[in-house]
Amino acid sequence: MVAMPLVHISWAIADNEVRKACDAFFIDVFGAETAYEVLVSAETEAMGLDREERLMLVGDTMLIPIAPAGRGASAESPIGEMLRRNSAPGRWLGIALKTADLSAADAWMRSRGFKLHYDPGMEKHYFLISRGQAVGVRIEVMVRLPRDPRLDPNWSPVRWRNSHPLGIEGLQSIGVSVPSLAEARELLAAKLDWPEIGTRTVPGDAADCIAFAMGGTVIEAMQPREPNSPLAHHVRHIKGIYCLTFKVRSARAAADYLRGKGLELVGDVADRFAIRPEQAFDRLIYFTEKDVAGYHAS
Repeated sequence: MVAMPLVHISWAIADNEVRKACDAFFIDVFGAETAYEVLVSAETEAMGLDREERLMLVGDTMLIPIAPAGRGASAESPIGEMLRRNSAPGRWLGIALKTADLSAADAWMRSRGFKLHYDPGMEKHYFLISRGQAVGVRIEVMVRLPRDPRLDPNWSPVRWRNSHPLGIEGLQSIGVSVPSLAEARELLAAKLDWPEIGTRTVPGDAADCIAFAMGGTVIEAMQPREPNSPLAHHVRHIKGIYCLTFKVRSARAAADYLRGKGLELVGDVADRFAIRPEQAFDRLIYFTEKDVAGYHAS
């Protein structure tokens, strides 16, 4: 199948006030640019809106924390309950991919054995593949994202590299925790046709990794080498997306900037380091200035 580019990466937050603070963190620390917000108002609540979210760009990567709101605050709300259920630390909702032909993508995915879900009224816009079918990663396949600023020919992510203190050049990879690399190959290569582009060992995470090319984004399957590591805990108790890694122009400059914000770093600045997840709304987000053979920055 033709490669489907990444549209966004999302996660759930149970409390909408915490979501607002999370948004403010990414705007302040990452220089996140708001594409648009989905907010509950008297009009949208009457229409059944059940969540609030801010679609934010960091470079050309869109990040979306989502919280139940409006009707979603009710225990009877399916979306609200789904968001609350998936709001545990270290658990991401998943990824959205773009297709030019939803019907063709539907037929192809079904031919590969996936069971698809359509939210009522959204049959022409997107479908979902559940976490249980895709090594813990919820996959949304969509036609387009309304009001996406990246579609403007004059839009550019260059300011994050040249002007922002983090110096982000692009998203190097999305790390996914897996119990075995064989299982990752069976799903990502055999079923989804994402080409394998390399293997490596990541000492900091005590992981053996295989990278796959998903359109313009690298998915890195990470199998734990040590049974008591944070990655091993993630595999056993959480599953799915484990971390994001951004390529930066200068690791030292990025680390100095983050420390200047009062943030504690984990990992090795000379190799790959992250903001302590508890200070980043339970997200593990790495930075590195090192290129990886076969990978690309964004």
